[in-house]
Amino acid sequence: MAPPVAVSPLIKTARYSALIAGIIYGKRRYDYLKPIAAEERRIEEEEKKAREEQEKIAKQLAEGNIFTLIHIQIKSIIQILLHDSLHSYPPPHS
Repeated sequence: MAPPVAVSPLIKTARYSALIAGIIYGKRRYDYLKPIAAEERRIEEEEKKAREEQEKIAKQLAEGNIFTLIHIQIKSIIQILLHDSLHSYPPPHS
């Protein structure tokens, strides 16, 4: 076997510069994508809750239990009204 060839300092510098540039780019890209992914997960969770609620309603309708269905609808309406009332008014001034 032949002895290893000495690598040029220019090539070493270029390799480490590319490595550092890649690390910096990856960190910036991650910081850019992280809030977008969090928002997508939040929206998906809301859609999942709505889908489960619709499935629950469909199941109640299929079973013919109208009183449970009315209870679920009233509960949903109250949650919507509370959520809207909390977010529709500006915060009080200190």
